[in-house]
Amino acid sequence: MRELSIFIDESGDFGEYSFHSPYYIITMIFHNQTVDIQDQIKHLDEELSYLGLDNICIHTGPIIRREEIYKDMNIIERRQVFNKMMAFIRNADIRFKTFNIKKKHIKDTVEATGRLSRQISQFIREHYTDFLTFDAVKIYYDNGQVEVSKLLSSVFNALLPNPIFRKVMPSDYKLFQAADFICSMELVRLKLESNQFSKSEMTFFGSQRYLKQNYLNILKKKEWK
Repeated sequence: MRELSIFIDESGDFGEYSFHSPYYIITMIFHNQTVDIQDQIKHLDEELSYLGLDNICIHTGPIIRREEIYKDMNIIERRQVFNKMMAFIRNADIRFKTFNIKKKHIKDTVEATGRLSRQISQFIREHYTDFLTFDAVKIYYDNGQVEVSKLLSSVFNALLPNPIFRKVMPSDYKLFQAADFICSMELVRLKLESNQFSKSEMTFFGSQRYLKQNYLNILKKKEWK
């Protein structure tokens, strides 16, 4: 039985536009379950264990901004955790797709969800035959935002036969944490292009050139076009 797992995370909120929250982003990680990535997951766990971080749930935004459980880590320690997840994504046989809207030009939640729904629907239609090669399509989301849960249910049920939805705990799935990573990096990319790169981001990545060469360009190769 061929199964496609889709792990979904979001960045931002559906509130009013602000300088600190200019975009809303949805990321999907795609994994063909016939391709075993347990070795890559085990390797990531081992690498984190060497750093004294057993059972950690990697949350990328706080790593960059030095928040939450990373507030007492220096920049070298935070970069180590960040690079372990980057290496996992690069080496695992997975693909991703991001969808985003710029909130400055959105008047309300209805328009925001409508625009995102159209983007996701178009992507599914473009790859419809690929989706149909799978016997089951399972969508994993943590139900973090009601609007996103409704959006996903509406789009996938309308376009695919019998999609299966699963509520997840982020700590239980490395691929969900990978979706969080991609969301954060897509936000960084968008801010870089619009000259909104923050001080914390510049400090963490060192330079825009280094960011592009060592992260953004590599991640682009994993995108499902």
